[in-house]
Amino acid sequence: MPKEYLDHEYQPLLVKSIKDRPKFPNKSLLLAACAACIGGTFQCGYNVSVINAPTAYVQNFINQTWKERYQTDISHDGLTLLWSTIVSVFTLGGFIGASIGGTLSVKLGRKGTLLTNNVFALTAALLMGLSYPAGFFELLIIGRFFSGIHAGIAICVQPLYLGEIAPTSLRGGMGMGTSIFITGGILTGQVMGLKEFLGKEEYWPILLSTTCIPAILQLLILPWFPESPRYLLIDKGDDEGCKKALKQLHGSSALEDELEDIMKEKNNLVGFQAKKPWELFADRSVRWQLLTIVLLNAAQQLNGINAIYFYADYVFRQSGIPGEKIPYVTVGTGACECLTALTCGMLIDRLGRKVLITGGYTLMSICCILFTLTLTFQDTSPVFPYLSMACVFAFILSFGLGPGGVTNILTTELFIQTSRPSAYMIAGSVNWLSFFFVGLVFPFIVIGLQQYCFLVFLGVCSSVATYIFLVVPETKGKTFLEIQNDFQSAL
Repeated sequence: MPKEYLDHEYQPLLVKSIKDRPKFPNKSLLLAACAACIGGTFQCGYNVSVINAPTAYVQNFINQTWKERYQTDISHDGLTLLWSTIVSVFTLGGFIGASIGGTLSVKLGRKGTLLTNNVFALTAALLMGLSYPAGFFELLIIGRFFSGIHAGIAICVQPLYLGEIAPTSLRGGMGMGTSIFITGGILTGQVMGLKEFLGKEEYWPILLSTTCIPAILQLLILPWFPESPRYLLIDKGDDEGCKKALKQLHGSSALEDELEDIMKEKNNLVGFQAKKPWELFADRSVRWQLLTIVLLNAAQQLNGINAIYFYADYVFRQSGIPGEKIPYVTVGTGACECLTALTCGMLIDRLGRKVLITGGYTLMSICCILFTLTLTFQDTSPVFPYLSMACVFAFILSFGLGPGGVTNILTTELFIQTSRPSAYMIAGSVNWLSFFFVGLVFPFIVIGLQQYCFLVFLGVCSSVATYIFLVVPETKGKTFLEIQNDFQSAL
């Protein structure tokens, strides 16, 4: 074929296909994502941080209740055990939620599971709000457990929904909704815990029960938006429902392209059923994808971000910040993480997933080295406390720019429709177990190694960065089938 013919006849089609890719989400698509996130990962982030502000007040309530029941003060160890249970039972609930989230998403649909999940959030809010007037601190434990179940299901199903409603060209940015809203929830919980809002002693039951607000908002807004088009066509065989959903989410102009992409995946999966987690472990064709998400989700908790927050209070005090002002500086760290999540959302479809997550872990490795040095020489010069503070914010920025946001997106992109729910169940379970492990073991690591504990996290961050660089292909702008083929051809 003559070159002139190729240039004139085919180039317009190539240009058209590039121009037709949406650069910004449809208004309906954006609202659907916000509706899913507000009652999902926003709620999860809010529950993670909101429990910190009323610590002393809740402990006073436990002691007071114990004294009324048994006419004696509770022992220090007993109080510590009960408070630790209230905080950590959230993790146990999260693990259970992650274990059932994938199954529910297949049976009830992605949207249906998100809506049903609010039963746990509303029950938790009711129990925690009634704990003080009823005089039962046990209600706090049960409420936190239900909050954890809600969080586990939400973190499993919400990224699934966002990844399946987004067009290929916007999948990264839309998937970042998970990270943006979880950091937004953490920041909101920190702000609401300030004394200017609900941080006073008499308000703590109200503060803990405000978890019902995001749930109510989701129940009011999400029903107006459709189920995942991929779920409707591939899992349910509902052609008309899929077309209607695509039209509402993407508009008429993008309907045909997205429908063609979903039809290709459906045709490739003829005769296949949704896989169970144990079937995924036995499937050699996805072993590298599975290893990747297990490593990334474990590393998301074991990379040192929790240690940074643990040391932040000490670093801020050493820098001369008054104790009563530290909660406001802590809000600054939450705002920093939220800002980087937004930045990552804007960059992910330009730079790609691999660049951001590898770069994030590399920068975190450098921060681990610098933070170890500044903590070691903390008392030798008045400059070092400020350098330590800079390391705190640099580490949080690096985490938010890569591992904090990209991990969930890769879990969506590395698997096809029949494997994705089970992949999220496995990833979520690993994430919550790692979260529990860090909470259990981390205090002993700090006591034993002190500031040198960051050398352990240096090993984790540098190892994961190397693995991603060598093994994980770039997924930006590719369909789920293309990503699967990349993995199979490369390994």
